[in-house]
Amino acid sequence: MTSAATRPDVKRGTIPVFATATAVTVSNIYFTQPLLDEIARGFHASPSTAALVATTGQIGYALGIIAIVPLADGVRLRRLSALLLVVTTAALLAGAAAPSIALLSMATLVLSASTVLPQVIMPTIVSMATPGNAGRVLGAVGTGLTMGALLSRTAAGLIAEATGTWRAGFAVAAVATGALLLVLPRYMPADPPAPAAERQSYLRLLASLPGLITEHAPLRLSAALGATVFAAFSAFWSSLAFHLTEAPIALGPALIGLFGLFSVPGALAARYSGRLTDRWGARRVNALALTSTLLAFALFGVAGQSLIALAVGCNLLGYGTTSGQIANQARIFAARPAIRARLNTVYIFAVFAGGAVGSAVAGVMFSAFGWTGVVGSGLGFVLLAGIVLVRQAPHVRDGADTTAVTAGAVR
Repeated sequence: MTSAATRPDVKRGTIPVFATATAVTVSNIYFTQPLLDEIARGFHASPSTAALVATTGQIGYALGIIAIVPLADGVRLRRLSALLLVVTTAALLAGAAAPSIALLSMATLVLSASTVLPQVIMPTIVSMATPGNAGRVLGAVGTGLTMGALLSRTAAGLIAEATGTWRAGFAVAAVATGALLLVLPRYMPADPPAPAAERQSYLRLLASLPGLITEHAPLRLSAALGATVFAAFSAFWSSLAFHLTEAPIALGPALIGLFGLFSVPGALAARYSGRLTDRWGARRVNALALTSTLLAFALFGVAGQSLIALAVGCNLLGYGTTSGQIANQARIFAARPAIRARLNTVYIFAVFAGGAVGSAVAGVMFSAFGWTGVVGSGLGFVLLAGIVLVRQAPHVRDGADTTAVTAGAVR
């Protein structure tokens, strides 16, 4: 990444700093998942009770997306980023010292709600990009997001095994998150994204969210594509462990936990989809992403008993999902800076809602039809995304300012 990707007034090193901060903070959402069994044993609780820690984490992140990310359109981002890092670090330390499942779940709720910095950083880095390089910077920072999500589970498991306690994972996460306080705020813009004349109260920022859906065609397209592809992604990953434990594969939990590492090359390759988005436009990269995802599920269906085929499919799926997200966000971030955080709020909420639907559908399909049912549901979601792209994308101009495509202004 050269300095030409960002404006001359942007500090050198901003993109690596943002990518690192994104990786560290997003890991706070996922690192508890492999620790649940240790947490249950530590508190002499049932697995279902320990699962509340992961559940509250997802709930907290959803609340943070809706309640905190819109603030990034109207406040000083240096102050907001510093405040979020302080709250997250304090909640991680509280989690490390929690004397009960209930208090640990409360700490997880708070830290997940405040660890939404990646969704603040994404529109911010686009505002710092030079013309024609939005996809390029999104690809670089988005790689940090993907790597943090993929590697956090493995890192947490290794830390717990080395130290003999799940609490060490929270402590290490607190140190890593707290260290960002010394760096990240200095790289954030000093002024709010919106000019003084356009700044709105917090309640008005929240009230404007529903209107964005009806007023901005690029947002509707990106949200539909993001939700359906992430539904397919979640259908696969939520069912993979069940598939891998069954005969004839019959892997143990340790090997299953490391399986996510197989998708790292595909996620790294997706970084270059940002440059393709700048050159080809979001629509073509979406088509490429859907093709990759479709090939992944075709491979899962034809050779689903082969570990090599599953590993190759994981890379195709990871590439398709990450590339699609880069294209989707590049499309919506063509809007003026004053509304980008709120557009991202709606988009990310739609993506996570799609993921929840995909996991639920896959659970039902696996119980009824086994692995074939999961593959069928994934293909169905990909087919739905393809229909949306063919029918809606020709009516949305790539790179157009979304305010020019809509009938009304955001209020």
